[in-house]
Amino acid sequence: MKLGVRGRVTAEDVLDGLTTAVVALDEGLRVSMINSAAEGLFEVSRRMALGVPLAEAVPHFAPHELRLKRSLDGSTGFIERETKLSRAGGNSVTVDLTVTPFVVGKRPGLLMEMLPVERHLRISRDELLQSQFGASRELIRGLAHEIKNPLGGIRGAAQLLEREFPDSQHREYTRVIIREADRLQNLVNRMLGPNRAPLKALLNIHEVLEHVRRLVQAEASPEVAVLRDYDPSIPEISVDREQIIQAVLNVLRNALQAVGTQGTITLRTRTRRQLTISGVRHKLAVQIDIEDSGPGVPPDMAEKIFYPMVTTRADGTGLGLPLSQYLVHSHGGIIEYRSRPGCTVFSIYLPIEVS
Repeated sequence: MKLGVRGRVTAEDVLDGLTTAVVALDEGLRVSMINSAAEGLFEVSRRMALGVPLAEAVPHFAPHELRLKRSLDGSTGFIERETKLSRAGGNSVTVDLTVTPFVVGKRPGLLMEMLPVERHLRISRDELLQSQFGASRELIRGLAHEIKNPLGGIRGAAQLLEREFPDSQHREYTRVIIREADRLQNLVNRMLGPNRAPLKALLNIHEVLEHVRRLVQAEASPEVAVLRDYDPSIPEISVDREQIIQAVLNVLRNALQAVGTQGTITLRTRTRRQLTISGVRHKLAVQIDIEDSGPGVPPDMAEKIFYPMVTTRADGTGLGLPLSQYLVHSHGGIIEYRSRPGCTVFSIYLPIEVS
């Protein structure tokens, strides 16, 4: 939180520190104040919103303009639970809305407070996801330990047999044993993920996404379009380039396999303000959406899609998404998804360090 003159906390500092979205309107229903949480919720800019009629600054409120006008004229507030606010062709949010009349000097106005319903659901879902992730990591570590020791013994015994019986017939059998032991060793290592902490450096996240997009576009059918919808105002972010490339690449390849030989994949970036990830609140984060037009995630897979070795493909290993979740989690972020037939969106959230 920034401090005002002589170290004092200003009203603007307090409002920007709230997780509740707050918008103040003057007597003409023009925006006179909007805090950071409201900017993030409605994806609007304070600079562009101030002094502009509410229906233009925040199109989500266009259908509610008459109700707000009556509230202003009658100096009566109201509370609405689970109010759905949407704009044509854009996103929608469900909020608990509180509208309170106020007077500054002799001029009336309205104060609107919006608490996103999805926020509480999302925090609960994230906590469950992190709990599941932690349990699966512990299970993998335990299994890896139990598997690696016998594998080492099996491989060593096969090498001894190969020296003892150097003829070609026995060598063929021992080579099969060694090869399969190495394959299982590699599988265990992939399940465990990288054995080093992220080597972070400041970089432009869009440079990483463009690198991954080109890789996948080269693998895709000519009938598959990989589109971009980037927010150029996103600042540089401190991440391990190679690890984030791997995390995004795994998710993007899953999207490519979902659409098959014909469809659309969209890479989208946005900033999120006052975002809580794993119980930690971040002033600013980047949201990377990977949206595909495939058939969607089967309902019976919805709760276990991030578990290792779980896959819907006969030739899949079920390690791509768990590894991506591990890599993003090691950066203090998280991967979430929503899915319906024709539209599946995996969202990668990464905190942005704000000085």
